Amino acid sequence: MSRFKKRFSYTAVAALAAAAGLAGSGLIKDVQFARARDAVEDARQQLASADVGQMGAVFRNVGKVMEPSVVQIQVHKSVKTGKRALPFDEDTLRKFFPDRDQDGEPDLPPGFGGGSGSDDGTYESIGTGSGVILEAQGGSGFILTNNHVAGGATDMTITLADGREVKNGKVLGTDPKTDLAVIQIKADRLIPAKWGDSDGLQRGDFVMAFGSPFGYVGSMTHGIVSALNRQAGILADRQGYESFIQVDCPINPGNSGGPLTNLKGEVVGINTAIASRSGGFQGIGFAIPSNQARFVFGQLKDKGQVVRGWLGVSISDVSKDVDKAHSFGYKGDKGVLVEQVLRDTPAYGKLHKGDIVTELNGKPVENVQALRNTVAATTPNAELKMTVFRDGKTSEVPVKIGEQPNDMVAAAGRSGGADKSDSADEREPSATNSLGLRLGEVNQGLRKRFSAGGRDTLPDGGAKTGALVTGVQPNSPASKAHLAAGDVITEVNGEEVKNAQEARDAIAKAGGKDVRLYVTNINGAHFVLVKGADSAKSE
Repeated sequence: MSRFKKRFSYTAVAALAAAAGLAGSGLIKDVQFARARDAVEDARQQLASADVGQMGAVFRNVGKVMEPSVVQIQVHKSVKTGKRALPFDEDTLRKFFPDRDQDGEPDLPPGFGGGSGSDDGTYESIGTGSGVILEAQGGSGFILTNNHVAGGATDMTITLADGREVKNGKVLGTDPKTDLAVIQIKADRLIPAKWGDSDGLQRGDFVMAFGSPFGYVGSMTHGIVSALNRQAGILADRQGYESFIQVDCPINPGNSGGPLTNLKGEVVGINTAIASRSGGFQGIGFAIPSNQARFVFGQLKDKGQVVRGWLGVSISDVSKDVDKAHSFGYKGDKGVLVEQVLRDTPAYGKLHKGDIVTELNGKPVENVQALRNTVAATTPNAELKMTVFRDGKTSEVPVKIGEQPNDMVAAAGRSGGADKSDSADEREPSATNSLGLRLGEVNQGLRKRFSAGGRDTLPDGGAKTGALVTGVQPNSPASKAHLAAGDVITEVNGEEVKNAQEARDAIAKAGGKDVRLYVTNINGAHFVLVKGADSAKSE
């Protein structure tokens, strides 16, 4: 090439560079985005054909796949309290943070809270969590995180993997019953993660957890699935849906809302909680299964709320009291026992108390959690085919699912008013029977005297007839069956009893064998199997 041609080439390159500079940095960012996207696709292809024995390469590729999708979320919330809202109790804070601030409170590092109080009794709380981008379209990204991270946020700063800080985050909806929330952000060049199938997980499978523990952005840890379908009681006060994946991946404060993945780089869970005495990792973490989270994500993204199906029954696990289930003639050890059917609900007239549900739409249902999750995920007005054991035979019962009310406790508390017969028949209840029960008549006076909180109405019509339990002998069969004063017995071994004498006669007829009682109290109605003297001798 001649000197003139070389000089011309250099001039042309310089001119192109100048033109690119004049166009701004948009082209460079687009190129960087394209490279990042291609790197993710390349890593995914490698994972699809990877030898699991090459664990280091697998972990690195999962990290590359997930890194662009994981975000850090810093949240400001106004807490109505007169003092600082701290994430741990004072004893724990003294152990880990002995230094005190000028107010005498623990001097916390970033990500553990902070802010200042105000004269109106509110406190500005600052917290840090994680999230995962699961959809990107039209210049918007949709992030799934925990409700306890984003719920009630007054201001959010979302940090993306490429360092961008997004302050236009909008909470589209929250679901306290699963502790999930969806955030929408306005941003381009986003790479969403892929959903995985949590139903395919087994104990011992390798998993990886991503997030920002203690504010350390871009952290990842690995471990195994320790257990499935865990119910930890974390969401019990919200009538929640718990079927957690238990993992031993190190999960710490700040990981909440981050993804749990399989070794294909697919999201199989959302990190939610840890079981800890110190406030930090101790080997037990909990994640919401992706198949449950995916349903909630779609509902919150599209509707801003979760619309769930509803039956209107009180149920219990067969496996937790097999003898009670066997008292109905059932031979299995799995399934769901219908304890109570509420009036004017989808299940009313279709299911009966004492039914044992074994399948839903042809698929086995083993426990309460499985039934609740299936019903909740069923669209209202859709029909659910239930296989039911009743009166010694199995049959299929179609039930048209209703829409779950916002307050299920209120829906369940259908009381029929106080017993109008305010007879002064408050004579001393009879002596304890063979089960260790003292029984009296169901009237307003005794009900007030023995019911919790002095309530004189009970669910399911107020249980105006039956036998009122007025005392339980310690260490008796009734005590071991957890019967208590205030319970009303309406059936004994399937036979209706209208008063204390009928109940005593029916119990005596059992002749020392097990007795199945149908009991109503302020919490609802359910079956109780009381072990008789003969059963106690054979054990």
